[in-house]
Amino acid sequence: MENFLVWVIWVLAAAACIGTGLRVVTASNPFSSALSLIGNLASLAVLYLLASGEFVAAAQVLVYAGAVMVMFLFVIAYLGGRADAPWAGGTRLIQTASVIAAASLLAVTLVAILLDAGDRLSDEADIDRAFGTPSEIGRLFLTDHLLAFEITSIVLLVAAVGGVVLGMRSEAEDEVEVDAGEAVR
Repeated sequence: MENFLVWVIWVLAAAACIGTGLRVVTASNPFSSALSLIGNLASLAVLYLLASGEFVAAAQVLVYAGAVMVMFLFVIAYLGGRADAPWAGGTRLIQTASVIAAASLLAVTLVAILLDAGDRLSDEADIDRAFGTPSEIGRLFLTDHLLAFEITSIVLLVAAVGGVVLGMRSEAEDEVEVDAGEAVR
């Protein structure tokens, strides 16, 4: 009975993860999309818990669903109705690149599933007692994966600066609003 309950929770969390992920990319309102992303990150944390990754699940909720998403919601609220402006009138190149990226991701996923189904990925890993502990994760971040860790911090910094730059109003926009306000009076 215990195994059945784990499978039920897994199916519900996986369905929630897929559903909220689809809502993230199909929502027309950026605020609704961000809230769906919070749900997606929370359901992903449940999947981590089922895989005995308690620390990763807690970090997922605290860091991504908490801090990063608060920053995203702040930027969306700061931009207001101008949040969709960078994507308005996207070029054919952006659309083509998006389709190619989605097809590549699908191909990689299918190859991984097919290799796993053929028992090519089923070799047992040598896992020691320290695997997954906060100290081991910290050691790996600051030794083997330091470059990736620093690149991630730079990407987050660029995202924050980009949000501020998109939120800044140019003098021309301010003049247009002032002129429109005076015309209404």
